[in-house]
Amino acid sequence: MRIGAHVDQHDAVAQSLDMGATQAQVFLGDPQGWKGPQFTFPVDGADDAAPEERAAALRDAATAADLDLYVHAPYVINVASTNNRIRIPSRKLLQQMVTGAALIGAKGVIVHGGHVGKGDALEVGFDNWRKAIEPLQSEVPVLIENTAGGDGAMARGLDRIEQLWSVVAPAAEKAGVPLGFCLDTCHAWASGIALESAAADVGGIVGTISLVHANNSRDTFGSGADRHASLTDGQIDPAVLVALVQAIDAPVICETHADAPRDVAWLEEQVA
Repeated sequence: MRIGAHVDQHDAVAQSLDMGATQAQVFLGDPQGWKGPQFTFPVDGADDAAPEERAAALRDAATAADLDLYVHAPYVINVASTNNRIRIPSRKLLQQMVTGAALIGAKGVIVHGGHVGKGDALEVGFDNWRKAIEPLQSEVPVLIENTAGGDGAMARGLDRIEQLWSVVAPAAEKAGVPLGFCLDTCHAWASGIALESAAADVGGIVGTISLVHANNSRDTFGSGADRHASLTDGQIDPAVLVALVQAIDAPVICETHADAPRDVAWLEEQVA
């Protein structure tokens, strides 16, 4: 089982190797911005290296280190939105991100399920996802991540995930877009999904869970709050997290920031 953490792109390989990780998740730019991919990985002796050179350098360094890379798409992307000023730029930015992810040899691009506005029909949001997937051109799997809260969220709880998947899976197959699912344990807990059965419950909807975001939660079950905690410090029983990770048996990314080195080491010991 490959386990890693979210790290800074410019130092992704060194940070990952220092904590004993075998994979890494990075942003390709500002997670709160609308700019396309920006590559910051250093190229020896070339401070003015072109973006393509920096992308290739990151890809080659990760390959040499036997490190798998994942890209987390910017948080601003919301292809489900009924607001044209958000939905259309979101589609464009998602295409740019999967294209950029291919340049670094990424195993997947994680994107949040998004939401519709207050009073908007959920069905419109699901259909907007279809419209985003059908024209997408990607060799890199698009991994839709479940969300913690929000009345209009597309991927909050089992019912919404099932509704979303019934629309996006046929669209992706028709378009030839590799599609997968990223299960965030904190988000699942916050949305009211029982973690003891989440592997079977979610897997029964999406098929194979492609990636796990292993995070504890600072808040109570069903709170709807997206506040990560270290794997051993939150409201979720650490033993339940370990059992879920083992049951899913997919690559794992810890998104616990300063606690990530400790969490990666602890989780590797638990699943060994």
